[in-house]
Amino acid sequence: MGGKISMAALLLVLAANLLQSTYGATYTVGDSTGWIIPAGNADLYDNWADNKNFSVGDVLVFNFTTGQHNVAEVTEAAYDACSVANTISTQSSGPARITLNRTGEHYFICAFPSHCSSGQKLSVEVRNGTSNSTAPGTPGTTAPGTPGTTPGANSASALVATLSPFFLMSVALVLLC
Repeated sequence: MGGKISMAALLLVLAANLLQSTYGATYTVGDSTGWIIPAGNADLYDNWADNKNFSVGDVLVFNFTTGQHNVAEVTEAAYDACSVANTISTQSSGPARITLNRTGEHYFICAFPSHCSSGQKLSVEVRNGTSNSTAPGTPGTTAPGTPGTTPGANSASALVATLSPFFLMSVALVLLC
């Protein structure tokens, strides 16, 4: 009987690990301010991102009015220059949900004329692992478990983060049998 309880506990831990690594936290960019031209505070989005640790699988929600703003993922050079010449992806309907699907720096700008140069741009660093930012229920985050859309191709790190729990669960099942 004790062996069955231990095995059930192991499977429960593995299932929890699977859910944690499959879904990430959801962040509302700019919190209640949303995705706008920051009036008098060009560092609004840099300051917003400063206390957050983004992970593969997290979702950024850009709240904006369709037709007044958009969100374009761009390269670092395009971000620095506020250039829309070679965007990676652009979402024109608000609110836009973007899943962070790889580690490294991600750069976002509003592609409307003069919006980026007025401070409507965001840079985030994405790491592997679980999100570790503000406590659940605070503005700008929601509990893990809200899947989003992925703007680009899956990366190897996202694949590893998704498949690792499956591998661990498979090993546990083999050991059970």
